[in-house]
Amino acid sequence: MRTIKLLGLLLMLLPISIFAQTTVSGTVVDNLGMPVPGVNIAVKNTTKGTTTDFDGNYSIVLENGETLTFSYVGYRTKEVIFNGDNTIIDVSLVEDAQALNEVVVIGYGTARKEDLTGAVDLVTSEDFNKGPINSAQELITGKIAGVNVTSASGSPGDGQNITIRGLGSLSLTSDPLYVIDGVPIDNGGVGGSRNPLNIINPNDIASITVLKDASATAIYGSRAANGVIQITTKKGKDTSEFRFNTSFNRTIRNTIKTIDVLNASEFRSLVRSVGTENQIARLGEANTDWQDQIYSDRAVGGELNTSALGNAYGVPMRVSLGYSDQNGILKGDNFARITGALNLTPTFLDDKLTLNFNARGSYVENTFADRGAIGAAVAFDPTQPVYDENSPFGGYYTWLDGDRQRGLATTNPVALLNLIDDTSEVRRIITNLKSDYSLTDELTATINVAYDESNSNGRRITSSDIPTSDAPGSGLQTGARTEFSQTQTNKLFDAYLNYKATFDEKHSVDATAGYSYQEFEFDNFSYDSEREEQGLESEFIDKSRSVLLSYFGRFNYNFNKKYLLTATLRADASSKLNPDDRWGYFPSFSAAWNLHNEDFLNESLFSELKLRAGYGEVGNVNGLGDYRFLTRYVSSQQTANYQIGNNFLQTFRPEPVNPNLKWEVGTTINVGLDYAILDNRISGSVNAYRRETKDLIAFTLVDPFTNFGNRIDANIGDMVNKGLEFTLNLKPIDTDDFQWDINYNISLNDNEITRLPDLQNVGGISGGTGNTIQIHQEGETPFSFYVYEQVYDANGSPIEGVFVDRNDDGIINNDDRYIKEDPYADVFMGLNTNLSYKNWDLSVQSRASLGNYAYDNVASANGYQRRATDNQILSNLHSDYFNTGFENITEQNLLSDYYIQEASFFRIDNITLGYSFETPSKNTNFRVYGSLQNALIVTDYDGIDPEISGGIDNNFYPRPRTLVIGVNVDF
Repeated sequence: MRTIKLLGLLLMLLPISIFAQTTVSGTVVDNLGMPVPGVNIAVKNTTKGTTTDFDGNYSIVLENGETLTFSYVGYRTKEVIFNGDNTIIDVSLVEDAQALNEVVVIGYGTARKEDLTGAVDLVTSEDFNKGPINSAQELITGKIAGVNVTSASGSPGDGQNITIRGLGSLSLTSDPLYVIDGVPIDNGGVGGSRNPLNIINPNDIASITVLKDASATAIYGSRAANGVIQITTKKGKDTSEFRFNTSFNRTIRNTIKTIDVLNASEFRSLVRSVGTENQIARLGEANTDWQDQIYSDRAVGGELNTSALGNAYGVPMRVSLGYSDQNGILKGDNFARITGALNLTPTFLDDKLTLNFNARGSYVENTFADRGAIGAAVAFDPTQPVYDENSPFGGYYTWLDGDRQRGLATTNPVALLNLIDDTSEVRRIITNLKSDYSLTDELTATINVAYDESNSNGRRITSSDIPTSDAPGSGLQTGARTEFSQTQTNKLFDAYLNYKATFDEKHSVDATAGYSYQEFEFDNFSYDSEREEQGLESEFIDKSRSVLLSYFGRFNYNFNKKYLLTATLRADASSKLNPDDRWGYFPSFSAAWNLHNEDFLNESLFSELKLRAGYGEVGNVNGLGDYRFLTRYVSSQQTANYQIGNNFLQTFRPEPVNPNLKWEVGTTINVGLDYAILDNRISGSVNAYRRETKDLIAFTLVDPFTNFGNRIDANIGDMVNKGLEFTLNLKPIDTDDFQWDINYNISLNDNEITRLPDLQNVGGISGGTGNTIQIHQEGETPFSFYVYEQVYDANGSPIEGVFVDRNDDGIINNDDRYIKEDPYADVFMGLNTNLSYKNWDLSVQSRASLGNYAYDNVASANGYQRRATDNQILSNLHSDYFNTGFENITEQNLLSDYYIQEASFFRIDNITLGYSFETPSKNTNFRVYGSLQNALIVTDYDGIDPEISGGIDNNFYPRPRTLVIGVNVDF
């Protein structure tokens, strides 16, 4: 009887269970709305599951209350509970930056992040800095420990100064090597080019990989002495449906700070108190803020970008166009750029042959506002008007001496902006074709050929109305014109084999061997009308060519995903060096231990725990001129020709030569630890390094009559860099509706010159003639400030002309100067956070620099009383005069340590807030955003900006605060 009752109960429940099952279907797309094929779909706590088809569609039978789990490599796993109400469940997957990091582009290949043994960092488009980005370098400012990015000025499109782990040289470039889609480019650029990376539209960049230590960079040899920045652009996708993206923004830049000078009232009071009757009589009736006259509070700009990606006739492709037009805050300054890019990645021969074709071009028009107006606006008498109808120079007020501008008088800054037309056009194209052919399942042959050409034309036209001290009729009051045209080409041929194999499921090898040839040519022509009018040589032609020939190899060994070994060797031959010292051989070795794959940590909270150590050598001749080992001749000026009878013959004189120049060689030891816990909710790395550079090239004195000059470039020094780096990535919140990511990085670096027989006086400054404020000295940091020690009174004010006699010889002279600090930060930090809640997103990027110092050359050269009334004109003073009371400018006053200030700062680079609207179409995303760049800076530095590359604050183009409003549409 019991059995019959149980059977009846089961029969009654059976229909209920049958009817509770429902067929659910839907589409899975990515963040661009494109379907994602092959997504793994599982029913949680069951064995049921399916995958999406080519179009991202799926279908599965579910019971009420079951949970669907959607997972795919490179995307965050998403869970959806089926409540029985909806039979259509569409899902949009969000890219997981941590997962995308699994494959990293390295030199001549790729590697899984887990298999890396060197110090390598990756920043993807998801984590790039937001806002009005004009250059690729700005995308990673403050993002990577040990990588310091500083804008050269506040002008739009200007270059960025990047150092990786401090200075790498004294006289050669310390810039890293830039590699764009496998093509190493020349950092120099052509004339009229603000930034060599203006070729790339930042919207086209998919990721930036930074190779920091020699074990990672050695595969690139000599060009990688200061690290490598690899830029990978976005590619097409193997889907028949094309996707489009369009973005537009509008920017407004405004001036946030100017130099603190005396206003008209303060200046009148000063002149009346210290001036003679004649000097007081020179005061005007105007109240002119000259800096307000040259800077704009509403410098408007805009940007429009569009791209399409998909598959046409079986060829994955991506094409993009971009236009940017940006006005600078210095009136008349403008940067306009058009960019275009095409990527094709077809496959042939049953996918054995893969081609990757990249072509990108840019056309840039620059209008350069005369930056002399910045210094002129600081110095010009604020009691004088901008315009004077009686002025013979276009109606601009000028200090006159008869019918010419008085000698040593400052030129009207508004006239400098309006009467000088300085423009250039820069065209550049980079194309490369990379072919990978699978000879066998394990062996692949690769050939990469590239052609990179830049050419520019520029001219600087000075109106005949420009104020000048040249006499009428001299030919120099008729205006002036200088012109230039330059062409630079970069040709590359790479050929290499790659072998990958796994043996017994535990032993994996990855070996690469190849050959590289790169050739650079430079052709420069210039013309100067003023030299022509003076009877001097007016045309200048300069042509140059250099070649780098290389052989390279790399061997990776992986045992059971636990123990990793990497060995690299590159042989470089540079035409910049003499044949006997031309070849350099640069090895590296590194090893890593994946502790998280060990049995004793298998059940731990670590998802990654890797210990790394490496050693490598890299050479450097980057920035060294061509043919320094050969005797070169330069022509004499026409006024210095040699007379034989009635004929005047042009002569040629030899340039200094050094046949013994050889490679600077840097050796680096790096120890690091990579970690990730709690399913990558907390991750990061720690690195410690020591880099020793030997045979530093510097400009040094030679014995008289031993060369064709008294100074040459020579290998005379050694230097050591050492430091610590720490990176921490946090995901405090990670739900379907709310994500919060935090990145914090801190780096400590110390540079010291360990051998330098000759002192190197560097760092030229304004005020006086030939003065320098910095020095290279053994035992000190490069570019340290070399100054006199100021004496102060009881009130803490500097006493003019009184300095400490540091050597107690009773005389204050150059022997009493001492080293006081340097321009480089001891500690550099970056703090970045990204939040997204439902349709809202917020990102904040900030940085801090501690221990950097700056020399305020504006105050030192403009802050003394006699300047106000000297030279039969009136000149404004820096308001620091009220602090010092200095009356005269002297070499010792200029070199006082009073003007060396700590320039530590905290800066919020960018705040961006965005909102993504719900659209009728599931394949369309519409986002609006607002961004504030250079939002806040906190510092005790008195100058215009504490972040001055090189540490000498003089005539600096201020960084503006920029507001941007933009829209982005994917469809």
